[in-house]
Amino acid sequence: MHQLTTGHADHGLAALRFQSAARDLEHIVRDIASRYIVQQVPLTWRLLHAIEAEALADLGFASRHDEHMLTLFLRPDALPYPETDDPVDFGASNALPPVFAFAISVYEQAHRAAAASGPKTVGLRRARAWGG
Repeated sequence: MHQLTTGHADHGLAALRFQSAARDLEHIVRDIASRYIVQQVPLTWRLLHAIEAEALADLGFASRHDEHMLTLFLRPDALPYPETDDPVDFGASNALPPVFAFAISVYEQAHRAAAASGPKTVGLRRARAWGG
């Protein structure tokens, strides 16, 4: 009986650690993407890869979470994405690597805010960062 309770607690703790790491990574991606949004740089495949590389290389992120947790956020090698200057377009897919999903969310929020504030911001060229 004690093993079941301990196992359940371990799963709960692992879930909390994962959620903490995901929130941390999302905050890092938001900060990185915001630098580009302020400069009105559109989200291209090359930029998305650069955001991913910078976020995953963040020394603070690496120091706050163990190596096993960090590997959970790596994009699988079996999921290749273009590395071009074309605008990001995932089509109808919603299965995205974490950093990609966070970056797209930040760009979409910025686009909605720009649309709500009026026609003065034209730097975000696409209606949706992923082509919708």
